[in-house]
Amino acid sequence: SSEDIRCKCICPPYRNISGHIYNKNVSQKDCNCLHVVEPMPVPGNDVEAYCLLCECKYEERSTTTIKVTAALRPV
Repeated sequence: SSEDIRCKCICPPYRNISGHIYNKNVSQKDCNCLHVVEPMPVPGNDVEAYCLLCECKYEERSTTTIKVTAALRPV
């Protein structure tokens, strides 16, 4: 497929857990920490606090355009 649709969540360090970037192919309405961050690195009672720190963005991009642009780039 030439279209690459994903949700990207950037989660900063939290307590004893290091920061992490999560990517998952989900619909725009499901682009949030609860649907993208798997496995959830915190116990149930910390999920809400952890997810509030994460920044999730829905992205659509054409991988074909990226490949063509990279191929045409001078070395």
